[in-house]
Amino acid sequence: MALPHATSGQLIDVRPLGTRITTSVSNALFKTPQLELMRLVLPRGKGMPEHSVPGAVTIQCLEGAIELHAHQKTQTLLAGELVYLAGGEPHALHALEDSSVLLTLLLQH
Repeated sequence: MALPHATSGQLIDVRPLGTRITTSVSNALFKTPQLELMRLVLPRGKGMPEHSVPGAVTIQCLEGAIELHAHQKTQTLLAGELVYLAGGEPHALHALEDSSVLLTLLLQH
């Protein structure tokens, strides 16, 4: 069963999950024809293999620490840090700690 997306004007809670992080799952918060916003929950040691998407992406670390591989280098994103990636840029994520990130995708049509 799909979780409902937020509607225009609806508040969305993206505060850190804290102790709930170990029982939380990734979910899409909303999606329009131009934009998609997701909260990814990545347990320590897990991640996303290298991939790319056609549109621009922002990745904001809400809690924990995420290792980002992009632009032929590795960077660590800590809580409160955000990175922008141009469309088509290959990237991979690896959680150094139990982490959650806010992922924004600009959808190409």
